[in-house]
Amino acid sequence: MSASLRIALVGNPNCGKTALFNALTGSRQKVANYAGVTVERKEGRFSTASGRNVQVLDLPGAYSLAATSPDEAVTRDVCMGRFEGEPRPDLIVAVADATNLRLHLRFVLELKRLGLPMVLTLNMMDAAKRRGIVIDKARLEQRLGVPVVETIAVRRGGAQALLATLDGALPPVPQPLPDSADVHAEVVRLLADCVSMPKRSPGLDEALDRILLNPVLGLAALAVLMFFMFQAVFSWAGPLMDGISWLFDTLGNFVGEALPEGPLNSLLVDGIIAGVGGVLVFLPQILILFFFILILEESGYLPRAAFLLDRLMLGAGLSGRSFIPLLSSFACAVPGIMATRSIQDPRDRLATILVAPLMTCSARLPVYALLIGAFIPDRAVGWFNLQGLVMFGLYFAGIFSALIVSYAMKLFGRRLTDQNVLLLELPSYRLPHARDLLLGLWERTQIFVRRVGTIILALTVLLWFLSSYPAPPEGATGDAIDYSFAGIVGGWLQVIFEPVGFNWQICVALIPGMAAREVAVSALATVYSLSGTDDEAANQLVPLITAQWSLATALSLLAWFVYAPQCISTLAVIRRETNSWKMLGISAGYLFLLAYGAAFATYQIARMLGA
Repeated sequence: MSASLRIALVGNPNCGKTALFNALTGSRQKVANYAGVTVERKEGRFSTASGRNVQVLDLPGAYSLAATSPDEAVTRDVCMGRFEGEPRPDLIVAVADATNLRLHLRFVLELKRLGLPMVLTLNMMDAAKRRGIVIDKARLEQRLGVPVVETIAVRRGGAQALLATLDGALPPVPQPLPDSADVHAEVVRLLADCVSMPKRSPGLDEALDRILLNPVLGLAALAVLMFFMFQAVFSWAGPLMDGISWLFDTLGNFVGEALPEGPLNSLLVDGIIAGVGGVLVFLPQILILFFFILILEESGYLPRAAFLLDRLMLGAGLSGRSFIPLLSSFACAVPGIMATRSIQDPRDRLATILVAPLMTCSARLPVYALLIGAFIPDRAVGWFNLQGLVMFGLYFAGIFSALIVSYAMKLFGRRLTDQNVLLLELPSYRLPHARDLLLGLWERTQIFVRRVGTIILALTVLLWFLSSYPAPPEGATGDAIDYSFAGIVGGWLQVIFEPVGFNWQICVALIPGMAAREVAVSALATVYSLSGTDDEAANQLVPLITAQWSLATALSLLAWFVYAPQCISTLAVIRRETNSWKMLGISAGYLFLLAYGAAFATYQIARMLGA
């Protein structure tokens, strides 16, 4: 036995490979890019029970060693020892989704040709058992000629079988299939010999697919589902939002009364509590949105939605492969843009990267919710809530604009060719597991709260300082904030944004909003708390903007945020993924022009209509 071991986790996308990597390495990991390429490199370390030091490399997901994308090329080259500066692994840990072995075993058979010791990890075994899938592990191990272990990467202790295997001697190099062998046919034989599938699943899948993949009924069902999601964001979140708002109002009043007047009182009440509370209040809406997205992922519906929308997206210059990266962009454009690495065609990948920021990310949701709640009446329109209708319209505007932009790029670029036809395997439908949903929501809560506690808190304190200093000159008659750094900068920017109806407070809020869009809400809360003359009203942002803004201004700001390139992280990842300052400039430029043009048109038309 060697005192150290270098292993590579290899598998198809979405097999739970990264979850297994996290389970093995915990916090002992680092993320960077491979030299010369934009593909992400994740490496971690851990020690086994006997003290063996194991170095783990989480390779990008791949479907084949015959690479058709940058991700697959890196995985192939590292496994073959052809990637400069990257030692060849001692052991391949092939990770397969136990619920989808028909797809994953084909790649496992291909990996046997690498000439390296290998272990097969059947991940997601809990999901396989819930669905009635029975795998004869010993028989599969005998047929493949490699050790087979079962794991549940998302469960504490779920990787113990793999850890025990890594603590022993390296298995022998497996015997590969002959070059003339049909890999697909061998997978069919393996499944027939080693795997028992529940008989009821195919019939149920086919019955559901007859409806959900129908060109008419399927699109109608998808539209109804999306519409229901955005109705629920407002209808279900109201009581929770009221509770969070009351909590921060109470906290602000308590701190304000407990501390003497002065800079510390202002920092805590007007800066931190008003700013952070102004963002945290929208956490219920964000979690409801993610609740639906997680259900779509867990149920097996997402690949079907990609298949259903392929023809529509093809006409707009994209393909069904773009659907999942674009859907991911509803959470955040950064992982959505990174997910385009799985798109083989360079033109499709670039088009998807450029339109991904138009998807309405969760960071926009606090801004939308604030303005809709303040200016759109909470009343029913037929069976629907008017606020939910407006929210749906904003999301639809982003999607529709993305299709228009991608179609324009198609007109100026080459047409899609036959090689870009969408090919995918549809997983069986499954009921989402409550534990998986809760873990997913908990992860999103941690990410959101972490942003509130780091980026948003830091920017809120910085904005409080800029809004509080320098102090007004002696004998000044206006609000103190008018003489501050923020007030001065806001006055300069107002000249640019006056045609779209933005006042100086909005202009100031747009600046920290470049770090994260949701910071614009906390920035507004801070600015108005410092400039408000009514102490009771200063604790409530909605009454202040309702009283001081016109409806035309609110609608203009909503239109601005549909397009605004106000996220430095998104722009940075576009630069990294395209390796081009030109593409970064094009992306930022066209998004700014769309945002300004949409806000200008909205404001002027709304004024003409009397808003």
